[in-house]
Amino acid sequence: MFRTGIGYDVHQLAEGLPLWLGGVQIPHSKGLVGHSDADVLIHAICDALLGAAALGDIGKHFPDSDPAYKGIDSKILLGKVCELLSAKGYTIGNVDAILCMQKPKVAPYIQTMRETLAEVMNIDVDSVSVKATTTEHLGFEGREEGISAIANVLLNRES
Repeated sequence: MFRTGIGYDVHQLAEGLPLWLGGVQIPHSKGLVGHSDADVLIHAICDALLGAAALGDIGKHFPDSDPAYKGIDSKILLGKVCELLSAKGYTIGNVDAILCMQKPKVAPYIQTMRETLAEVMNIDVDSVSVKATTTEHLGFEGREEGISAIANVLLNRES
């Protein structure tokens, strides 16, 4: 049995915060605002995985009202999502994700993101695709007010 899921997340950029994308800290003057480390890419992947398994969304499992998740490394959240999937008999077929942002350029970090995400999800790096695009200075991403991410996943489960 195959199940697909789509995830989307947005976080605001602010001066002086660390920028975490795909589990990798990226040098930049701005970082993402959030209750956790605000890794927008991992959050979109979590939502896609949870959605494919009909397990709700990241806010249901890791609410921003819970102080236990304040400043948490999003790789930990992704690991917990993978544990939930495994308990339901799902394996991850592949992940395809897009970062939408004007700056910084992340091409030099994409391979490290793929490797980091694959390790956390316990899947082959060839099963993880990360892409980045600008919005040609349009919208909140183009004005460098925030970053969005979209993820699409495929889950497998033996019937």
